[in-house]
Amino acid sequence: MAKIIAIVNQKGGVGKTTTCVNLAAALTEAGKQVLLCDFDPQANATSGIGVDKTVSKGIYEVVIGDVPAADAVVRTRYGDVLPSNKALAGAGIELITMERREFLLRDALGSLQGQYDYIFIDCPPSLELLTLNALCAADGILVPVQGEYFALEGLSDLMNTVRLVRRSLNPRLELEGVLLTMFDGRTNLALQVAEEVKHYFPGKVYATVIPRNVRLSEAPSHGKPITSYDRSSRGAEAYTALAAEFLKRQAK
Repeated sequence: MAKIIAIVNQKGGVGKTTTCVNLAAALTEAGKQVLLCDFDPQANATSGIGVDKTVSKGIYEVVIGDVPAADAVVRTRYGDVLPSNKALAGAGIELITMERREFLLRDALGSLQGQYDYIFIDCPPSLELLTLNALCAADGILVPVQGEYFALEGLSDLMNTVRLVRRSLNPRLELEGVLLTMFDGRTNLALQVAEEVKHYFPGKVYATVIPRNVRLSEAPSHGKPITSYDRSSRGAEAYTALAAEFLKRQAK
């Protein structure tokens, strides 16, 4: 059965989607069966991996409608994708009146779990009903943290939410790891942030850090993960190393 990991941080612009796309692609390249579930209405993970975000069948139609999850999966050379589209923007309101509203994503992914090694959920930058669905569906969370001044702001809110979800809705939810992103090791500030994060999350911070990298920010506009767009870039090397470290942790 696939391990389901939500990539989550309610702060925007910290590298959630970049991590979701590139880690999924690197693990696929390493021979794993991977599904990327884009659960963000912006659908950036969908387009970032080369799938048309105007698709008629996506995760919205699976969760809110009656489309079987298997019918909405799009296969790419970088891994399989459950795409998002703009219809997902209204799902937070529609979910409010639905039965078992917190578990609809879990139910949808359950039918696919036997086909994959890992399922990654790209979450929206907020702690609302879509993100709650992702936390109820997941076995663990991976938290990207930007190497900048406000990096730790809001993390306590996120971890409080995780504790509440674990207590009342999903007791198996664990912190998979914390990933430092947009990192510039030449600055004292970035190094201080890294020390703070390691202090708050002992043993959970990945040794691999994701640097600031122009090629990494260019890749999504070409609909490719960084390992396909520019394999020799620092960003590609970092995500390849992250995939190796991730797999090493899973083997323990």
